[in-house]
Amino acid sequence: MTIKIIEGEKFAHMLIEGANNLSNNSKTIDALNVFPVPDGDTGTNMNLTITSGVKEVKGNKTEHVGQIASAFAKGLLMGARGNSGVILSQLFRGFSKSVEGKETITAKDLSSAFEFGVDMAYKAVMKPVEGTILTVAKDSAKKAIEFSKKNDDTIQLMEAVVAESKASLKRTPDLLPVLKEVGVVDSGGQGLVTIYEGFLAVLKGEKVVDLVQHDSPSMNELVQIEHHQASAQSHMSTEDIEFGYCTEVMVKFESDKVKENPFSEDDFRNTLNNFGDSLLVVSDEDLLKVHIHAEYPGDVITEAQKFGSLVNVKIENMREQHSSILEQENAENALMMESKPAEKTEYAIITVAMGEGIADLFTGLGAKKVIAGGQTMNPATEDFVKAIDEANAEKIILLPNNSNIVMAAEQAASVSDGEVVVVPSKSVPQGLAALLSFNPSGTLSENKNEMIDSLSRVKTGEVTYAVRDTSLNGVEIKKGDFMGIVEKDIVSTKPDVQEVAKELVQKMLDEDSEIITIIYGEDRSEEEANVLVAYLEENFEEVEVEVHNGNQPLYSYIISVE
Repeated sequence: MTIKIIEGEKFAHMLIEGANNLSNNSKTIDALNVFPVPDGDTGTNMNLTITSGVKEVKGNKTEHVGQIASAFAKGLLMGARGNSGVILSQLFRGFSKSVEGKETITAKDLSSAFEFGVDMAYKAVMKPVEGTILTVAKDSAKKAIEFSKKNDDTIQLMEAVVAESKASLKRTPDLLPVLKEVGVVDSGGQGLVTIYEGFLAVLKGEKVVDLVQHDSPSMNELVQIEHHQASAQSHMSTEDIEFGYCTEVMVKFESDKVKENPFSEDDFRNTLNNFGDSLLVVSDEDLLKVHIHAEYPGDVITEAQKFGSLVNVKIENMREQHSSILEQENAENALMMESKPAEKTEYAIITVAMGEGIADLFTGLGAKKVIAGGQTMNPATEDFVKAIDEANAEKIILLPNNSNIVMAAEQAASVSDGEVVVVPSKSVPQGLAALLSFNPSGTLSENKNEMIDSLSRVKTGEVTYAVRDTSLNGVEIKKGDFMGIVEKDIVSTKPDVQEVAKELVQKMLDEDSEIITIIYGEDRSEEEANVLVAYLEENFEEVEVEVHNGNQPLYSYIISVE
């Protein structure tokens, strides 16, 4: 089979299946993280990013390749999470620019689009690192260009791209020593390979093994669809509801009952159709699921029980729900009529934090908005854009507080209309230091420069746990042990969290140190934190010690030294 021209419908299918294959492999990609800590969640970030892109593709009914690519790139841009997600968005942003205006594409167009995407991604990264997703994209795009000069078959071209992307992925440990030391390939590169494999599968008319079928909505999604289509609550009165109870039943099939009453999905659906509307019947070898709006839910349950035992039953009175919805809408409409647009403030600082205590620290120091997120929950570009809009200020300063979030913040700043700058804080202590140096009477440029300068005046230490055995930088690490990390370097590892915290602080202190700040996480008690504080005050009398309850996940202690 030969395909020389890719039309819009097939191109859209390539994007969707590429995303599906990435989703199917996201947990495997997560497991390739370099450090033995919950660091980055590359597969999750890339999956969330590309899912946002696919949502735009599915909502775009055109069959014009250029317009489909543009919609995909827009979705990726707004949904980008983490460095891997931002780089992925830039790869396809360049791709879309290359095919802009093209209703269909050839093998040469496809290869040029891959190359253009690589160029844009490299430009977006301040300090490109080889042995990452960038390298895999670059090598495979180069192979595509070479191949398209000799062959115009898009299937064979994509086969060459996939083969080279896999070969490049295998070479990543040779380019990035930390990968070789831990014994893994680059996780972002692996994610890109899975996307390209999805593209190839569509061109060859194949399906990727165990592909997740996102086009088939889940039971919950189907229920939501039915509610929107059938209920139309905001356009009807409570008295118009003919079938008053939203009924969901799950039954586990039992062989003796099925033997006595053979189950036919069509026959069962026809029976229930007499009991109400908005009917959904879904079954597999083990389970039967039913959703229906019925007036007598007991009759539905009785029919379902003929085939097995009840696993779950949910019944909601829709008349009561409808009345509550109308009351709430009326109250909100009245409030909107009364409210007036608020005047813009001069400054707003938007920051990122995980843990209520840390969020309170930032707001207490003057941050206007705190986006929930951090190490394993990277906010998307869209989260920053929304926060910028809601901040309602003339000048915005973004504090990402994590190296894996900086690029998403910078991307949000670049697409925002107002005056927005990013202070590239890479930890909570850096973010707090930057916030303390903010001068409300200074210019945006002056504040950015001063806040960036403040980042170098604070050292960041973290105590977390290892998720697997490994050896890194000559340090043997056992699964479950606690680790002390200073600016990404592991300096201590032991089973006892308090001992690790003590060693960590000792490594961080020098003759110029004046203040130690301890922020304890959700897995530590106030008593434990106070024991650590007492030890530090006794052994380092010349240094002032502060303690706060951050309630953060993942990190038992976040420690700063100034």
